[in-house]
Amino acid sequence: MIILKSKREIEIMREGGSILYNILSDLLKEVKEGVESSYLNILAEELMENYNAKPAFKGYRGYPYSICVSINDEVIHGFPIKEKVFKEGDVVSIDIGIIYKGYYTDMAYSVPVGEVDDEKRKLLETGEKILFQGISEATIGNRIGNISNTIETNALKNGYSVVKEFIGHGVGKKLHEEPEVPNFGSKDNGPILKEGMVIAIEPMICMGKGDVYVANDGWTVKTKDGKISVHFEHTVVITNNGPSILTLPGKQNER
Repeated sequence: MIILKSKREIEIMREGGSILYNILSDLLKEVKEGVESSYLNILAEELMENYNAKPAFKGYRGYPYSICVSINDEVIHGFPIKEKVFKEGDVVSIDIGIIYKGYYTDMAYSVPVGEVDDEKRKLLETGEKILFQGISEATIGNRIGNISNTIETNALKNGYSVVKEFIGHGVGKKLHEEPEVPNFGSKDNGPILKEGMVIAIEPMICMGKGDVYVANDGWTVKTKDGKISVHFEHTVVITNNGPSILTLPGKQNER
């Protein structure tokens, strides 16, 4: 069942989303050559505590960390471990969620380590652009499929593929709620978008075919062809004035 959020709930999630944006922004500043990804997990937990927020991921279905750090051919759910050290030219994706005043928000961004080649730069820029193209379809009366189709169409148009095994989702009282928000499909499919729906839109865009597998750690999702992937995500509420991104600073995107 899709649960519509009240104005009070949305304001709490907006506050939490602003906090999440600030935390992720601080983490992304630390993505530099020689930094151990485990440091980002420690820093994330410290920042969450400072904001009176709790990690949404730690303990979820047994996941052992507070954030996910995925590098290059790792699509999602990568462990932030000491052995994983950032190198010049890497593409790093950080996925993070928090619980604030009982409500979940979810966000992810991919960034380069130092200088990257033109191919990686284009993938990063296009992946972020595709996220916002998908968000633009999150309007009352559209169907989830409008978001899904826009993401897939723009990925294919740029010579990329989308991961189909993992998808976006509703979010709020739980980390994963209905509806599912795939990154592929036809325009007229899925639930109709209504005011008060809150969804996490999260395209995973690959240079290669988009086929993936789960590594031996039981969590890390990697591309089968070993090619680079990026992951971008915002938590978005459907309003009478169009989509409003909750995971942005302050009331920057309030409508």
